[in-house]
Amino acid sequence: MTAVQLKGVRKDFGNFTAISHIDLDIKSGELVALLGPSGCGKTTTLRMIAGLEVPSAGQIFFDGDDVSEVAVQKRNVGMVFQRYALFPHMTVEKNVMFGLKVRGTDKAEVDARLTEILDVVQLQQFRHRFPAQLSGGQMQRVAIARTLITNPSVLMMDEPLANLDTKLRGEMRRFIRELQQRLGITTIFVTHDQIEAMELADRVAVIFGGNLAQYDAPDALYKRPNSIEIADFMGATNVFEARITGTAATAAFGTLTLDSAAKDGLGHVMLRGEAIDLHLQEVTDTENTIRGKVTAREFFGANITYSVDCGGETIQVIEQSRRMVDIGQHVWLTIPPHRIWTIQDNS
Repeated sequence: MTAVQLKGVRKDFGNFTAISHIDLDIKSGELVALLGPSGCGKTTTLRMIAGLEVPSAGQIFFDGDDVSEVAVQKRNVGMVFQRYALFPHMTVEKNVMFGLKVRGTDKAEVDARLTEILDVVQLQQFRHRFPAQLSGGQMQRVAIARTLITNPSVLMMDEPLANLDTKLRGEMRRFIRELQQRLGITTIFVTHDQIEAMELADRVAVIFGGNLAQYDAPDALYKRPNSIEIADFMGATNVFEARITGTAATAAFGTLTLDSAAKDGLGHVMLRGEAIDLHLQEVTDTENTIRGKVTAREFFGANITYSVDCGGETIQVIEQSRRMVDIGQHVWLTIPPHRIWTIQDNS
């Protein structure tokens, strides 16, 4: 297990700056997701950590040792890419053992490591099949096994699930997380998928425009974004301008009581749809009650999303599919103070 640290890292490609400034601490044995939109610099960051790109400024450390200019082959890292890049003419076992064969590893050690790693990735029964005879998930496991058999100190994955369908992506997310926890290997995972990052990672580094925008645990990132941009990227639909005074946030639809005092001034208030309770009868004994009317309803199987007009502002409410509220129905919304998050405009 290896701790990874980036200090003031920048990467320029000619006159274009892909990474402006990133400081990042990744603990030994931690799984960290680099999350952001296309072109934000997350893959460039991964490639610098791997040694495939040299930083234009700053330093990269493995367990306290500066590896900024150390060649990729001397960093003992493993890379799993979006494209499986399997040899079609080789069986599963020959694809997996390829890296050790190239290194000239002793046959007995290759055989032992092969058996071990095929058991780990649950491919033992497929060892004599060719890639064309495998599913997408099985091929991805072959690619992971081919990397793990070399016993890397840091595992790096660049959008490895992008080519899989929705069901397989879910299965592979669980597989990768269980595998990483079992092996305890430091893992850095690049993705543009918020759900993927939150389900897989111990911590998530959100990168916007070549800068680290927020680095936090998944639940903190989801519930307490530090900017409007982060809130929007993480799928917050209920973000409203508000004047904040102590424990009160006044928006167009009314004044909400906060769980604790926030910085006074203009800002925004964020209400997660699943944190809002919807009532068909008037509620008079609960703070943070808002009256509104249902204007739209979207059915998503397990959940229903209601659009509720509250004084000219639309609030999205997410409920489990246990009832159907009619469009046009007057309703009352209640929001617990501890489920309200404020974002200052200058934060």
